[in-house]
Amino acid sequence: MTDRKTGQSGKLRESLRDESPLHAKERAWSGRFAEPVAQFVLNYTASVGFDQRLAHADIQASLAHASMLAAAGVLSAEELARIEQGLAQVLTEIEAGTFQWQVALEDVHLNVEARLTELAGDAGKRLHTARSRNDQVATDLRLYLRGEVDRLLEEIDAVQRSLVELAAAHSGTVMPGYTHLQVAQPVTFGHHLLAYVEMLERDRERLVDARGRMNRLPLGSAALAGTTFPIDRERVARDLKFEAVCQNSIDAVSDRDFAIELCAAGALLMAHLSRLAEELVLWLSPGFGFIQLPDRFTTGSSIMPQKRNPDVAELARGKTGRVIGHLVALLTLIKGQPLAYNKDNQEDKEPVFDTIDTLHATLRAFAEMVPGIRVDHEAMRRAALQGHSTATDLADYLVRRGVAFRDAHEAVARAVRRADELGCALADLPLQELQALAPQIGEGVFKVLTLEGSVAARDHVGGTAPAQVAAQVRRWQKTLEQRAALTPGPSPATA
Repeated sequence: MTDRKTGQSGKLRESLRDESPLHAKERAWSGRFAEPVAQFVLNYTASVGFDQRLAHADIQASLAHASMLAAAGVLSAEELARIEQGLAQVLTEIEAGTFQWQVALEDVHLNVEARLTELAGDAGKRLHTARSRNDQVATDLRLYLRGEVDRLLEEIDAVQRSLVELAAAHSGTVMPGYTHLQVAQPVTFGHHLLAYVEMLERDRERLVDARGRMNRLPLGSAALAGTTFPIDRERVARDLKFEAVCQNSIDAVSDRDFAIELCAAGALLMAHLSRLAEELVLWLSPGFGFIQLPDRFTTGSSIMPQKRNPDVAELARGKTGRVIGHLVALLTLIKGQPLAYNKDNQEDKEPVFDTIDTLHATLRAFAEMVPGIRVDHEAMRRAALQGHSTATDLADYLVRRGVAFRDAHEAVARAVRRADELGCALADLPLQELQALAPQIGEGVFKVLTLEGSVAARDHVGGTAPAQVAAQVRRWQKTLEQRAALTPGPSPATA
């Protein structure tokens, strides 16, 4: 099996040969040069150690290219058959972990082509007609990332599903809502969780949007100017399920916007998960005591046996920095490049690959961790009773009785100060004290000042009332069920 983190199996890592340039196989471009590349330069410029994860996409694109060349009369039917058989054998070897990757052949493309030529003879050499590694790698990377985006969308759905189900169980659980990390107003825990569902939905929309721009075919642009052969780019696009072809050959081979856009969407996604991770860390701490996490997502201390450390959440928070760093690295990579392709672009892959790997791992962690969260209802309620969290409700009560909001705000501020002086909650002030500050206050005010009354009063779309939370839960459950029914099988490039 292939390791998602490295794109290699154990056998592949062991078979990555560091050949001497004097004994390396003849390179695709070596005829121009009078001496072999220095070994240090070969190692420095080779990318096969990390870009071999593009092998499936490379073979998929090569099959479509070969089929088009045969239809255009550039390849014979026999040559096409030999190429197809050879690439099938190459794919089998890669999947079995027996393929011999060679640093001397620089990258995944030349490694696959060299082995194909061993298997298919001259037909393998003819496959590269009407293309360049410039448009080849741009195509392979788009194919690969397209499949990874599809996986990310499913994983986001899984995290959303886990949050929605937890919210369903806590549509009426009252907790403090915070601003500036100070108790502000009562909210329901379900409402709080659904805020993250909304964030993740925007992340999902960004990925879908980025996928659309990613899904355009560069192949046929060749090195930068196109090709003199009678190619049919639209046919290749249809075969590879691209929505369109890139309209400018120079832009097609030099563009890395699609990778940068993916990293930008990934950085925002990680930032949102990091916010949730931070709250889990806070809520788990004794100062809050709102939740318990499953033991399998926490660790102990080597010297303090009482500790239960939220390492998964903390690492998610920490890994966000590396994903943001990858975005900055890619933006820096392209900012000074003249058109068209430059070797700098080889440096696009490791940041993108690590971003993808980090997103997959983090989304999986949250999808599995959230359903195991155990909530301490009473701890949340006690915290919500602190800080006079229903003060705004008292102001609203006065406004409904004809007091201008600014005057109501001032009266409630004085009531809060008086409660602090007496060392009691706002709801515990005697009625006479409240009426001395605002004569419009009647006996029914105490119902307004309860936590349950406060949250129930916010009964509108987007509000924290339990009825609204339950309605939002039903809406999300329906949406996620519909998505699950429409989810296609795995992309050939990542199967």
